[in-house]
Amino acid sequence: MKLLLRAAVAALAAGAALGQTDALPARIGERLTANGLKADVSFLASDALEGRATPSRGLDIAAEYIAAEFRRAGLEPAGDDGYFQTATLAGVTPNAEGLEFTLEAGGRTVRAGSGSMIARADAALDLSHAGAIKIGALDTAALDAFFALPAEQVKGKVLLVEMSDPPGRIDARASQVLFHTQAALVVVLRAAVPRAATTPQLRDTSSIAATAPTLTMADAAIHEALAGLPAGPMEATVSVHIPAPTVTPVKLRNVAGVLRGSDPQLKDTLLALTAHYDHLGIRGRGEGDHIYNGANDDASGTASLIEIANTLSGLAGRPRRSILFLALFGEELGDLGSQYYARHPIFPLSKTIADINLEQLGRTDETGDGEKLGQFNLTGFDYTNLSAIIRKYAEPAGIKVVKDEAKSDAFFMRSDNAAFAAVGVPSTTLSVTYVFGDYHKPGDEWPKLDYENMARVDRAIALAALGLADGDEEPRWNAENSKTEAYRKAREK
Repeated sequence: MKLLLRAAVAALAAGAALGQTDALPARIGERLTANGLKADVSFLASDALEGRATPSRGLDIAAEYIAAEFRRAGLEPAGDDGYFQTATLAGVTPNAEGLEFTLEAGGRTVRAGSGSMIARADAALDLSHAGAIKIGALDTAALDAFFALPAEQVKGKVLLVEMSDPPGRIDARASQVLFHTQAALVVVLRAAVPRAATTPQLRDTSSIAATAPTLTMADAAIHEALAGLPAGPMEATVSVHIPAPTVTPVKLRNVAGVLRGSDPQLKDTLLALTAHYDHLGIRGRGEGDHIYNGANDDASGTASLIEIANTLSGLAGRPRRSILFLALFGEELGDLGSQYYARHPIFPLSKTIADINLEQLGRTDETGDGEKLGQFNLTGFDYTNLSAIIRKYAEPAGIKVVKDEAKSDAFFMRSDNAAFAAVGVPSTTLSVTYVFGDYHKPGDEWPKLDYENMARVDRAIALAALGLADGDEEPRWNAENSKTEAYRKAREK
């Protein structure tokens, strides 16, 4: 690597002021422009791509566009098919005909109404008088007791998990119950059953980390029968019939390119920069706009990924470590692309120093909190030392690195960085806003983004990525934060 680039990166880390004589930020500013970002976002979020649903023709076109831009930047292809990491998932459509659930407890036999249940299973399932374990998802002591049970006490059992509403706002630790594949079935008990899916549910059936079969249930009689019973192994049995679903293969693609590092000893270690390129597609009928364009969420992150790749690849030198640029499918359906990568990594996870995920970088109008100019947030701000490292490079470039006290931790599990964290890779999501006026609405369109501010933010992110890939300070989980325990254990493995 040329000494000029190394010296500039070192000067940034030391907090040297950036002036007109500082060649590195100037070159990054010349290459990473507001117009370049606008060009990317206006195409990715155009009506022609119909909201980039997973799967869809619009999503495939977006993948081809990203691959073309990685090719233009001169990144090395990192997939199994050029720039594409191909994932063949199973599209599973449940069959509600004949779905049955019976609980025998306390001398009572209670059968759930068929309309109160939704099944999630990759094959037919029949259980007769299987043992059951009751779990209160919001009861810390009950969760501790469950996770302390020997595996043989869970194997073949039905887990009855009382979850809070609304769906999706449960503790991350409670959700790990779903991954106890030694259980015969997980029954998620809610106040109201969610609407049945009208499209196939996508699964990575090749993964050993696949979830157990699941029933989501909101049946008053079942709730009543369980209400007075303590958590833990029960004097109760469950009988279940889940009909076989319809299963069809679905091919999806992550887009991966790598900027190869320059150091013979460190080039096999890498920093991952990620962003999801999918959105919600077309929803609803009748008059009005039904295309969910997803300009800020997350064409802005995808465009940033493209332009940062183009910027760093055009510099005269290379950082010592490699940088992986990874555009991910299926975030809106539950981080499908990042979970697939975590289970089928292109590069060893043990040599991935960190994941920096980019999302919602274009809008500055945070709902209820005013304009967010000249700054970006980090999720899990205190989970790792990434905030301190990134600040060394971003703030001399005039961009503040801030912690949103109310949302930093709450949003940590709500984007693709979560899949990297689960396998131990220090991770965070960078965003300008967490919630904005058109979030998950058809009005999230490309003319509403502030491209000048976005370019300033992305230049700071580019400098930080370069510094992380070239620096000596190792990203690590914060051992003093109890919320990182599971991630630290995963890293040790």
